Amino acid sequence: MNGMNKTEGMTVEEVMRRDKRFRYMLLARLQSDCEYYLGFGNRSTGRLWADEARQSEWMPRLYDGFPEDEKPRWLTREEIAEYANRMLVDR
Repeated sequence: MNGMNKTEGMTVEEVMRRDKRFRYMLLARLQSDCEYYLGFGNRSTGRLWADEARQSEWMPRLYDGFPEDEKPRWLTREEIAEYANRMLVDR
């Protein structure tokens, strides 16, 4: 992880206590990392915020932490599951 990672060493429970804006931004970062990793990043784990397993664990937990009427419109639970599947199963 790079030096700019303010969540390094934090648990998902600690992140879930952060404000909504922070959690939206982190979820967007994780999605962006997945897109790059699965595309032009050639599955280089150095391009991920965390390893594949941790990314796949954190994304649904962050998403599910938003009330139904505040869930991101730019990402669905199904897309998150697809990222996890592609990162962990389709190796």
